[in-house]
Amino acid sequence: MAHSASAKKRIRQNLKQRSLNRWRKGRIKVSVKQFDEAVAHGSKEAATEAYRVVTKALDQVASKGTIHQKTAARRKSRLARRLNQMTAS
Repeated sequence: MAHSASAKKRIRQNLKQRSLNRWRKGRIKVSVKQFDEAVAHGSKEAATEAYRVVTKALDQVASKGTIHQKTAARRKSRLARRLNQMTAS
């Protein structure tokens, strides 16, 4: 257990930041699931709109430092590839 005031403050900050990071990652997971459902149903318009939502969420989370920017870029690339495969077929 922390004894100094600065260590106690750091514990409070870490808890708050962890909670915020988990919420942000959860937002990504939810939006990716919605994208997956749109792709599975085969609706091109819904999948395109869901892709736009996912990319926005990934960019926002990456800009805050919760995930790395290259991780966000890799995920967007993979989702875009799936979207393009769906629209091509």
